[in-house]
Amino acid sequence: MSLFYPGATFPPEDHLERLAKYYRLKPYFNGTHKENYDRMARLLKDSPQHDQLEQLYIAINLAYILCLKPADLLIGDRPTFDSGKPDDSVEQKLLNQIVEENDVNTLIYESATSGGYRGDGFFIVRYGKRHDMSALKEHGIPDTSKSEAIIEHAAADTVFPETSEGNIKKIKAYNVTSIVWVKEKKREVPYLEVAKHVPGYIIYERYRMQEIPETGIDTTYDFPITTYKIVEKVPTGREKDIIKTGAKYPLVFHVPYSSVDDHWQGKGFVETVEHAIQALEDRLTQLDYILLKHSDPILYGPELESVQGTQTPSVSVGGKYIPLRKEDATPGAITWDGKLEAVFKEIDYLIAYIFQMSETPQWLFGTTMSTGGNTGGTGTSHSDGAAIKARFMPILSKVKRIRNGYDKAIRDAIWACFQLEKTHGTYKGEDVYPKIHWKDGIPKNEKEEAEIYALRTGDKPSLDQKTAIKRMDELDDMQAEEIMKRISEDDKRMQPVSPEVFNLEG
Repeated sequence: MSLFYPGATFPPEDHLERLAKYYRLKPYFNGTHKENYDRMARLLKDSPQHDQLEQLYIAINLAYILCLKPADLLIGDRPTFDSGKPDDSVEQKLLNQIVEENDVNTLIYESATSGGYRGDGFFIVRYGKRHDMSALKEHGIPDTSKSEAIIEHAAADTVFPETSEGNIKKIKAYNVTSIVWVKEKKREVPYLEVAKHVPGYIIYERYRMQEIPETGIDTTYDFPITTYKIVEKVPTGREKDIIKTGAKYPLVFHVPYSSVDDHWQGKGFVETVEHAIQALEDRLTQLDYILLKHSDPILYGPELESVQGTQTPSVSVGGKYIPLRKEDATPGAITWDGKLEAVFKEIDYLIAYIFQMSETPQWLFGTTMSTGGNTGGTGTSHSDGAAIKARFMPILSKVKRIRNGYDKAIRDAIWACFQLEKTHGTYKGEDVYPKIHWKDGIPKNEKEEAEIYALRTGDKPSLDQKTAIKRMDELDDMQAEEIMKRISEDDKRMQPVSPEVFNLEG
């Protein structure tokens, strides 16, 4: 049964928990997790610290850098795409064009970064115009651009998969949605636009909705989500509501950040450390309050004379002052034992736990976060390739795990582009399921690699010039060929003139 029909709610109930997770965890990445501040405010509501919380609260944005680093290693060194055909073949040329014009490497990087807190990524393939040409039509300018196969992001909170009966890991349809507000009789009415992607086809639907007055905000999963009631199905306004794509499968491709065998949905790492980040921010806020109180202690000592005509002491002090009698103790300051050592230890433990759960060594960032010194090392004690890889093993294993999902999704998306170009464009070659040559992102010891190659091949060449240029400078075939052409021209110019030229007739 379809997810959308008159009488149903939007978003569908089965997807509310997933959407609440997206919206709740994204502020950790942005460093704007206000809900943590609100929680701390409730804890301190009856405390004198409450009024100072807004100035003292510290939001720790560890999630940002921990989401970026796996993406840096995954795509920092650009992978190469191979069709398995000769470099001058129409298949390889179209593959290079698809990768370059769709900026596939950037798509992967952005999706891998977002997957750290969201857990899911979606790519969508379509055949059409790359840019929005509506402004040209408004000014009467003809549109001369060509349609092409395009790969782009699909916002995870707008995609609602439908699973197969008896197999929750298999998706039979992807519903890509959007809400459009239309002004009707001095009020705006929400309409739901649905593009249902099934193998070989896209089915377009449109529904009129209404806001639910009493239960329009769902807070079941600790985050407010606006819900609507679907009233009726209405015409889409398109010439055709069912479009044949020419592809063999739905043109939406799901990439889980990490996956399990009992659900299609992926899981990001931020949700595994969410409570640890909250606890770390609480400890830092309390520490900030303790240190602030130490900077302005309460003093005690002999009673001070007041300025004539006022009650102001003749000696100015920063904080409160408690006057004592002559027989009382020596003047001093009231200090507060805030158990700072215990607070620092817990902060170190929480930081170490967060980095451990993210499978990222602290020294990967060039330094460590610790209140007790450089306990995590700097990562510079080993210089050879094997030792560096050994120390990088946790994060490299994580990157390889993430790579599995992107390798399949991107190859499927490129294959779909070939099918669309053949069905709707002028392409006459074969459909290509490409091979992606990934890199691990670790700086290589080129001298060490060259010595290994020389030992294995007996000092014989193991790489042709064109492939070497492509790998070293991260170029495609056309760019490498242009460089080789220029090298050949330089060789001709630098070739010495033979004395025989003077013996030639004419």
